[in-house]
Amino acid sequence: MPPPLRRTALLCALTAAAALLPATPAPAAPPSSRLRFATCPGSVPRPAAPERVECGRISVPLDWHRPSGPRIEVAVSRIRASGTPPERRGLLLVNPGGPGGSGLPYAVTKRARLPESVRRAYDVVGFDPRGVGQSTPVDCGPMGGLFDSPGSDPVPTGARAERVYLASLRAMAGDCARHAGRLLPYLSTEQTAYDMDAIRAALGEPRTSFLGVSYGSYLGAAYTARFPHRVGRMVLDSVVGPWDWYDFDVLQSRALLRQRDVFFAWTAARARRFGLGGTPAAVRDAYLRVRRELAARPVAGFGPAEFDRAVYRALGRTERWAGLADGLRGHLADGDPDGLRPATPFDSPDSRNYEAANRVVKCADGPAPRPREIVTDLRRTRRLDPRPVLTGMEANTCAYWHHRPAHRTALGSPDAPPVLLVASAHDPVTPVEGARGLRRLLPGSRLVTLDDDYSHGVFASRGNACVDETVAAYLVGGTVPAADVRCAGPGLPD
Repeated sequence: MPPPLRRTALLCALTAAAALLPATPAPAAPPSSRLRFATCPGSVPRPAAPERVECGRISVPLDWHRPSGPRIEVAVSRIRASGTPPERRGLLLVNPGGPGGSGLPYAVTKRARLPESVRRAYDVVGFDPRGVGQSTPVDCGPMGGLFDSPGSDPVPTGARAERVYLASLRAMAGDCARHAGRLLPYLSTEQTAYDMDAIRAALGEPRTSFLGVSYGSYLGAAYTARFPHRVGRMVLDSVVGPWDWYDFDVLQSRALLRQRDVFFAWTAARARRFGLGGTPAAVRDAYLRVRRELAARPVAGFGPAEFDRAVYRALGRTERWAGLADGLRGHLADGDPDGLRPATPFDSPDSRNYEAANRVVKCADGPAPRPREIVTDLRRTRRLDPRPVLTGMEANTCAYWHHRPAHRTALGSPDAPPVLLVASAHDPVTPVEGARGLRRLLPGSRLVTLDDDYSHGVFASRGNACVDETVAAYLVGGTVPAADVRCAGPGLPD
């Protein structure tokens, strides 16, 4: 189900235009901050002995274009390379995505899954991006009722519901302006890219090697635009394309519709196991019945908004599909949605920070949609399917943002060394079109595609030897494939 021709043409035009955007001149760097490591907060897991994780903080300008102005702190974690000194290749900075994902614990959890050769070669360094976790966390307050439980139906149907939907976006933008205060204009990806280089300098490294997943790919591309000559070896996994955030969100919403249809067919083929029907249409009817019942009678704070968030999370990883199907069956059997609830409550402090940072970063990165454009795209999406999953449409809020950015975040550079991009062929969260678009802004780079795969996050995540060995050879030995690489994927789960 491809997006409308207008949207496809726009995305192509944006990709071409992005290559022509001049990068904002890098500001003069302030004197390097020292980075002293000590013990980590309790939120950071401990690695298996004998390895240990250490944490520290670095002071950086709130606005890198005014380096003598107010400063904030960025929290950093590190696990040193386990190999011999001749094996060491420097630092590998990592980011788990978002915007809004905490990277402080990610240095531990991701490193545990990296190939041994990579663990031996690199100090794995995580950090909470500015506005996130331990790094001056941003707070948007109630966010226009986003954390109300149960939330209102997130799919507006009819003119009145559309007006209410736009009013909620305006209220969310107002809450962010009131609660985030001075931080609001300075939590952009561009500013975070400067923070990354400050971490490199504080650690005394000449180059930044980087592994960024999902939004982390966007952050890595922004770093190459600002500091192409300081890029070491960079892996961008599950790539966000070089588009405005709103256009990316629309593309993702259409990909989720395709993925949900695949889920319906997969579940129907296992009718005896899940009991939701033997055809995709029957499974879809069961799915919609659960959603209608929750919209009419929410159960213990679980309504259509919470349901859609659970579906959004499940569709991105095929290992979660069985849990989603079981949850649908459980609700139909006894009216209990507990099988659909996430382990972490949506209104937990970490989730609140994530949701706030996600929107603040997106709205600081570039142009905003117009309210009329939002309504038009909502109607187009509903014509494709009356009940889409709109959970990922965070950049809608930017239509009413109080601090409009002066320019779009620049991505990529012809002066950067070859980068390795990694993608799943059917990832609905970051569709493979993003990797293809970004590659055009990174000459000499290669794309590693995991065919017949439907999940988000590939390297050191899917357990695919072809992908992991190709990426490890690049990170450790600098081996850039002669051409793009296609790896055989696992297909759908049994």
